[in-house]
Amino acid sequence: MTRAIRPALALSLAIFTGAGLCACSKPKPAKVIDAPLTLTVANVALRSLSGGLTASGALVSREEAGVASELSGYRVAEVYVDEGDWVKRGQSLARLDDTLLRSQIAQQQANLDQQTVAGQRAEAEADRVKGLDNAGVLSMEQISERRLAAKSAEASVAVAKAQLDDLKTRDSRMVIQAPVSGRVLERTARPGDTSAPGTTLYRIARDGLVEFDGEVSQADLSSIRIGESVEVDLPSGAKVTGRVRFISPRVDIQTGLGHVRVALPVRDDLRPGGFARGVFGSTNRPTPVVPETAVHFDANGASVMVIDAENRVHRAPIQTGQRAQGYVQLLQGPAVGARVALGGGAFVLDGDKVQVAQTSGTGG
Repeated sequence: MTRAIRPALALSLAIFTGAGLCACSKPKPAKVIDAPLTLTVANVALRSLSGGLTASGALVSREEAGVASELSGYRVAEVYVDEGDWVKRGQSLARLDDTLLRSQIAQQQANLDQQTVAGQRAEAEADRVKGLDNAGVLSMEQISERRLAAKSAEASVAVAKAQLDDLKTRDSRMVIQAPVSGRVLERTARPGDTSAPGTTLYRIARDGLVEFDGEVSQADLSSIRIGESVEVDLPSGAKVTGRVRFISPRVDIQTGLGHVRVALPVRDDLRPGGFARGVFGSTNRPTPVVPETAVHFDANGASVMVIDAENRVHRAPIQTGQRAQGYVQLLQGPAVGARVALGGGAFVLDGDKVQVAQTSGTGG
């Protein structure tokens, strides 16, 4: 019986030992190799950005002069110019009725003459007592009274003369004159109306200068330059070319828009108050550009991911300009010909090695 058990026991031990060895010997995991990210790239290229940034706005006068009368209570007698007329500086625009004023001037002139005669008489009386101080001919009180009367008469003459000068000054203001040369935009003066200080009778566009006041988002203000050419579409369908004269230093906190003034040539069909549309940067001059999808924005500003000769990625800060046709102008950034990553560049870090799948054309 013992001899029969031994072969079976030996077989059981062999099976147990093999199972234990199998349980302890686990296969080693395969080594994982990180494959480089595949990116589509484009080259920085020269391209003409025709039809750049578009903005809407209004036609406004570069500078308006409001004309009002300095006098109150005088009737408008005549009106010489109307809206749309061109006037020169100093030209007569309207005349006030001076009938009452001429009567006041005549009365004041008579009063001045009367005060002058009285002053001459008092001066003569004062001259007679010269050298008679303490002479016993007249009392010192009488002598002083004559001298004071002469001074009082002299003062009365000065007052009457000042009042006459005031009336004559008013008379010189009876004709309303143009303070600047330009085009009359508005006339509210009507014959028979009574003048009042602060009431505007005319509005004149100085030298007839009209500008386009475009509203531009704060993101696009930095791409506009003083002196830049702008094509303005008028309500009539006509087009006129102007140049940027002024860029607002502030942005409206509610709308997020800033104002850009574009100087336009003098034309009769430019009417302040009308709406227009301006196209900024409409030039055929080639400029360095990259596709919009290559530009990234973060806390450090705008940048692109440049691919070097070894297919490694490097972040390059840029300064953007105009945007048109899916491209962004590079005012500062990589040189023309440099390779930049498109949309996938946001998923790589500076120094990563990538694989270039294809190159997107940027020529123009």
